[in-house]
Amino acid sequence: MISFFICLSVLILGYCLYGNYAVKVFGIDDRVTPAVALEDGVDYVPLPLWKTFLIQLLNIAGLGPIFGALAGACWGPAVFLWITLGTIFCGMIHDFLVGMMSERLAGCSIAKLTGDYLGPAVKQIMFVFSVVLLILCGVTFTTGPASLIDLLTDGVSDRNFWLIVLLIYYLLATFISIDKIIGKVYPIFGIFLLLMALGVGFGTFTGPYAVPEITLENLHPGGVPIWPVMFISVACGAISGFHATQSPLMSRCITSEKEGRAVFMGAMVTEGIIALIWAAAGVAFYQGTGGLLEVIKNGQAQAVYEICSGMLGKTGMVIAMIGVIACPITSADTAFRSARLTLADWLNLEQKPLKNRLLLTLPILLTAAFLTQIDVQVVWRYFSWSNQTLAMIALWTGAFFLHKNGRFFWLAAAPAAFMTAVSTTYILSAKEGLQLSTAVSYPVGIIFAALCLGHFIYKTRTEHPDPEGERAKQRAAVPQVPADKPQGDGAAVADKNGQPANPAKDQPRVRI
Repeated sequence: MISFFICLSVLILGYCLYGNYAVKVFGIDDRVTPAVALEDGVDYVPLPLWKTFLIQLLNIAGLGPIFGALAGACWGPAVFLWITLGTIFCGMIHDFLVGMMSERLAGCSIAKLTGDYLGPAVKQIMFVFSVVLLILCGVTFTTGPASLIDLLTDGVSDRNFWLIVLLIYYLLATFISIDKIIGKVYPIFGIFLLLMALGVGFGTFTGPYAVPEITLENLHPGGVPIWPVMFISVACGAISGFHATQSPLMSRCITSEKEGRAVFMGAMVTEGIIALIWAAAGVAFYQGTGGLLEVIKNGQAQAVYEICSGMLGKTGMVIAMIGVIACPITSADTAFRSARLTLADWLNLEQKPLKNRLLLTLPILLTAAFLTQIDVQVVWRYFSWSNQTLAMIALWTGAFFLHKNGRFFWLAAAPAAFMTAVSTTYILSAKEGLQLSTAVSYPVGIIFAALCLGHFIYKTRTEHPDPEGERAKQRAAVPQVPADKPQGDGAAVADKNGQPANPAKDQPRVRI
């Protein structure tokens, strides 16, 4: 139990101290944000800080910090260390850099960002990779809640019925303005999400359960190695490339760069805390890793149902289960929305016209509907690897961005090299990969990561920082206009007192 609270304290201190350092390295200022300069009433919509934080949290949370944490708990309390340190040094930096890079460049997708800093070939690969990942993520986060609702309704309707209901909801949420459903419903879901985490945490530490202390011993009943499988399985609970596809959504809605820390870092640390709670609950409720593994062999949804009902009773179970169901649903709809925006970036297709949004949304959801009929465990395994591989690429992109801007690039380069080793080693050794022995996959994965790091260092020596060129590119992407010359379709709208409809436009701005 002491180990849990130490990890919880480290997460909070990491946000306060290391997060403050990362903000200084990046160099946030008072420039005009895309939400203000490019407001279109659809995807670029200024939202208050509390809403952008809750939306970002729900976008990135999904089933990842719950299902992933339960899977990671099968290795025992060693997972506490990865959730804690991974969140601070990898996930928090990853989410913040992607969100703020996107904000500096008009809210562009991660695929477009990689093209700017890693080259046009990588850009094309990333467009395909991002869309595939987003659809896989949407499918994973659709089948999970459908199964949970089926359990809660005791077979009133079958799983496929709930899949259809959810897909209809996604159709609406994906192409209409972000403030119509997402901006209004997510705060309510956010309350349930936080109540769920508090409820499960309270039940874990006040009930007749024992949370084990941290040990580096591999306690997985099947003897599955900690490296690299645990680092892939936990996914969203420590670092997730999926977040790189979600952060650009809120980069189009924040009204000040100073909000970036709370929105991008804060949401990631909160997700890390949720994962820590569920990992502790998993090993405590089943009194070890053996019982937990037996249950999740039939899917983590069953484990979630049993933990909630066993710890909290009927009332608490309903609150917790709504939170667990809301998490993936809200992540799935924004996954499909991000897929639409990524395709729009790729095809250079304007998204304000309704027909253009439908043109991209319908094929995405039809593909997702087909994939929901495939075993979700298979989808999750490929999602987990592709997820961490995207995180690796996003971190390398962040490292090149920092270098180009004359900033301390090791903030991103160190975790990028680590995640390169994780992803490479996993795909070389995994059943869904090349199935090589650890004697081959371990050294090859580490050598490949070292080569990537060496190549990056070489590029930093041959391509000098260009802060002026970067500032010019950012000015071209997001026009820095005086407050009395607002831009955007909604800029000329005034309230009944004749004041600007968006007070953020009246704030003083600095030139860059």
